[in-house]
Amino acid sequence: MKSLKNLTKAELLVMKESLTAEYKEAQAKGLKLDMSRGKPGYAQLDLSLPMLDVLSSQDDMKASDGVDVRNYGVLDGIPEAKKLMAEMMETTPEHVIIFGNASLTVMYDTVCRAMVKGLLGETPWCKLDQVKFLCPVPGYDRHFAITESFGIEMINIPMNSDGPDMDLVEKYVNEDPAVKGIWCVPKYANPTGISYSDEVVRRMAALKPAAKDFRLYWDNAYCIHHLYEDQQDHILDIISECEKAGNPDMVFEFASTSKVSFSGAGMAAIAASKANLEDIKQTMTIQTIGHDKINQLRHVKFFKDRAGLDAHMRKHAAVMRPKFEAVLQVLNDELDGLDIGSWIVPRGGYFISFNAMEGCAKEIVARCKEAGMVLTGAGATYPYGKDPQDSNIRIAPSFPTPEEMHEAAKLFALCVKLVSVEKLLQAM
Repeated sequence: MKSLKNLTKAELLVMKESLTAEYKEAQAKGLKLDMSRGKPGYAQLDLSLPMLDVLSSQDDMKASDGVDVRNYGVLDGIPEAKKLMAEMMETTPEHVIIFGNASLTVMYDTVCRAMVKGLLGETPWCKLDQVKFLCPVPGYDRHFAITESFGIEMINIPMNSDGPDMDLVEKYVNEDPAVKGIWCVPKYANPTGISYSDEVVRRMAALKPAAKDFRLYWDNAYCIHHLYEDQQDHILDIISECEKAGNPDMVFEFASTSKVSFSGAGMAAIAASKANLEDIKQTMTIQTIGHDKINQLRHVKFFKDRAGLDAHMRKHAAVMRPKFEAVLQVLNDELDGLDIGSWIVPRGGYFISFNAMEGCAKEIVARCKEAGMVLTGAGATYPYGKDPQDSNIRIAPSFPTPEEMHEAAKLFALCVKLVSVEKLLQAM
């Protein structure tokens, strides 16, 4: 297709009239489509329903070490749950603590602990004049919400095709003692779908922070969320890479089964060095007498091991893949060659990242909403909700059906074209 940027004003005006009429027809349909968050669809949640049958009142409610999972105790998780989550995160059980149902809670608590108590004897951040975090962008809005809630200054770090701009990361981390952390989604990143290369992971692990309490906040949320059996990204284990680089205490890795089993009743974990885990447990002994061990046992009985997790995730992929492909097909059919947007084709994760023409994202999202489709707010993928280019839009295909996703993608492409044509006309 011909680039819209090469069209004359007359040609653009004709196109605008046609697109406006098409948009009014779409509005008249009364659509109600939600692509605002990465929520699993009903078919995905149904896959885990048999988990509710693996434990009954007739079952032995004991963990592998003989602990009664119905009672108090076991601060860091039953042994078989630690083993399962370690296999999922590609580390070892001695690095793992099991928490409750959501890794977001664990991430919030981890930042809060640093603010209030400090890390491994370092000064609590609340007593410092300045605390900064690096934020690869576009990124995960809930990460940014955590650091913003504590008044932490956030610094944008551009994402390349293989991960964050490491030259910038090294400059900030190695030279500025106020930089205390970096948010990372290293595999099938939210929202770009990018996975960190081996070089990026090794450079992360080899950082020489000016701050002793600098940490990688390594949110490995999509570590087993592949879309294709024969096209899967693999990332290096950050725990072992940090150990090799002489920085064993420099990372907190997070993961959960929130998008594997049940979003409100999954199992979350942190992986870190022995010193970090002992530091965390000092606070945990005050917070809790132990998390839900019945849920931990239920997950282990259902999934059994990494092979069981992988088999389950192949079923998830079979549900998710048609939705992603429906969106990508429409984007290719409707927008390829028009020179008004670009997108990344992910091999896993939960999102498709779309970059519109500069200054168009907010208006595209608004037009979609007016026609019955809710997207993640424009700007949400940047700290403080401010995309300096007003360009990035996160598409979340997981919740609607493939048929709904096809219709939603058609509406999205229509809004992209209409807003882009209007923008080009304004510039003439």
